[in-house]
Amino acid sequence: MNIEGLKLNTGTEHSTVFNYADSVAYQSGAVVSKTIVKKETGTITVFAFGKGQGLSEHSAPFDAIIQIVDGTADIFINKKPYTLSSGQTIIMPANIPHSVQSVSDFKMVLTMIK
Repeated sequence: MNIEGLKLNTGTEHSTVFNYADSVAYQSGAVVSKTIVKKETGTITVFAFGKGQGLSEHSAPFDAIIQIVDGTADIFINKKPYTLSSGQTIIMPANIPHSVQSVSDFKMVLTMIK
């Protein structure tokens, strides 16, 4: 079976080259997201955070990986701060509280594997 050009359930095509940073645009005072892959086994989502925006403290039942693709963010894991910039990655362990706060406009890729 030829899968070239086959669309995922999110609208992103297989076998298509793309750039995470170009997948979502900044909106002042907002958080914008686009799901790249959504399957029973996990998700990949790209986020664009306007300066001063964030995600409040929460936890997830699975490890989550954040990769910063543009800008700078403070990631808090169990209330401990980590400042990450473009090109850096951190793993947030399952069932541990975490939050995200933008230092500047920033974009990140969130990968969750169940």
